[in-house]
Amino acid sequence: MPETPVEDLLRSLAPQVLGALVRRFGHFDTAEDAAQEALIAAADGWPRDGVPENPRGWLITVASRRLTDLLRRDQARIRREDTVARWTPPERWLAPPADRPPEDADDTLILLFLCCHPALTPASQIALTLRAVGGLSTAEVARAFLVPEATMTRRISRGKQRIRDSGLRFAPPIGAERADRLAAVLHVLYLIFTEGYARTAGPGLLRADLTAEAIRLARLVHRLLPDDPEVLGLLALMLLTDARAPARTGPHGELVPMAEQDRSRWRADQIAEGVALITEALPRGVVGPYQLQAAIAAVHDEAPNAAATDWAQITALYEVLLGLADNPVVALNHAVAVAMSTGARAGLALLAGLAGDARLADDPRLPAARAHLWESEGDRVAAREAYRLAAALSTNLAQQRYLNARADRLSGDPPAETDGGVPG
Repeated sequence: MPETPVEDLLRSLAPQVLGALVRRFGHFDTAEDAAQEALIAAADGWPRDGVPENPRGWLITVASRRLTDLLRRDQARIRREDTVARWTPPERWLAPPADRPPEDADDTLILLFLCCHPALTPASQIALTLRAVGGLSTAEVARAFLVPEATMTRRISRGKQRIRDSGLRFAPPIGAERADRLAAVLHVLYLIFTEGYARTAGPGLLRADLTAEAIRLARLVHRLLPDDPEVLGLLALMLLTDARAPARTGPHGELVPMAEQDRSRWRADQIAEGVALITEALPRGVVGPYQLQAAIAAVHDEAPNAAATDWAQITALYEVLLGLADNPVVALNHAVAVAMSTGARAGLALLAGLAGDARLADDPRLPAARAHLWESEGDRVAAREAYRLAAALSTNLAQQRYLNARADRLSGDPPAETDGGVPG
């Protein structure tokens, strides 16, 4: 259901209002409560009375008044003031008005940095980002990750408590810390997107709300940091990958592997935008992992059909990516690319070397890749067993059905030819 203009405006203003309150008052959890009450008041009144001339200032004013009321009623006011004093260096004791953006940064970006602080667990980083910056309710975040709302409430509360106990002040990180915190922000957005594009568990394959939110937040970071090549790379990767979503499932929600997808259903506008972004990013200096993954996605998306895919180029890009970090999933994808460019046996040899990697012990992608290559080699028994193992390891019902169907097909008479079937 599309959002109304007022809902869309409030969604974009929510992190700015929360950021302004946290920057001025320092109380993350209380500021969030006050911001939410101001947003509720706006959602109720603006459609009837009209949007004020300065909607951001209106929200900050209402939220600031509510926050002041909440703090005044708190019996621990003096203790909180002492905490704020510890957060704030002496030169910043005279804070600017809450509705005046800082000169050197955007509140939304600072809020993202705060939510993705390395002191938090990845689960807390994701939950806080979706809650505070994405504007999702606790119930919506809980549904996205298939946990009870009470569990997600505790997770978010622990994250806020850790931020409060850490003594972090609401300010942009500088120097080396900035690069580390930006890497954490990009990683969290990547995890949100990945969960939406191939959900870990549940009946369906896709969570379009999560992929859309990840892309929205990546666009926001790109707007705030337009010259960062890895920000460009991540946004390009999301757009190029999400462009295939309409063709990834069949009429009954079944998984359709990339080799069998109807490429006319891929989103051409997203592909064009993603290719333009990665073309802009690559010449800017040191190439990072998001840029390389986006380049791989671009090679896939620009091929007119599966047979025309430039697997040699994809193999070379994966080899560069392997040189950046010891990542078993990258090694697995590289092995598949080698198989597609030089033959299944070469790919199987590389996959055999990954069999002892504990990080892939419970990952269905390894037996699924081996099954596909054994099937292409004509070893139906080994392929069928590997498909069954992959299905047993998968917690997503759409993937389970696909893998079991491949195994069932190998139980009957040999088909005239194999059509390929690595999911994409």
